[in-house]
Amino acid sequence: MTECPCGSALAVDACCGRYIDGTPAPTALSLMKSRYSAFVLVKGDYLKSTLSERQKSDFDAEEFEQQASGTKWMGLEIRKCIDGGKNDETGTVEFVAKYREQGQQVVHHELAQFTREDGKWVFEDCTINPKPEQRIVEKVGRNDPCPCGSGKKFKKCCGA
Repeated sequence: MTECPCGSALAVDACCGRYIDGTPAPTALSLMKSRYSAFVLVKGDYLKSTLSERQKSDFDAEEFEQQASGTKWMGLEIRKCIDGGKNDETGTVEFVAKYREQGQQVVHHELAQFTREDGKWVFEDCTINPKPEQRIVEKVGRNDPCPCGSGKKFKKCCGA
């Protein structure tokens, strides 16, 4: 049994292999994992077939396969998945893929956008090294009204 590169601990044939062999991926996450597996298994035709029409012209499967021989993939970490379910039309998957190329370890962090074309999930676009949403905290001054709604000053209420 060859374990699937996506990290599921299942056999390739029972996991991403079925999508690489032609079964449409049912969710954006399953497409993301199968695309990672296709990178590991050097399946350029699958990678091209799962790109949106807008993206396909920029990808050369033969060139990818020639260059991929020097890459050693070391793991996939899914950080977040938003939408992309069986009934959705769009989905986003944040992931980190680690690999070694030309003696250098690379950490690839991406926020990938997926959409449906003709009912099938495809990779649409991405943001490399996405920045987390910034949390803004407003500081309450001692003489400001208390945020609890009591009508008292903060220093005489919750700030005491």
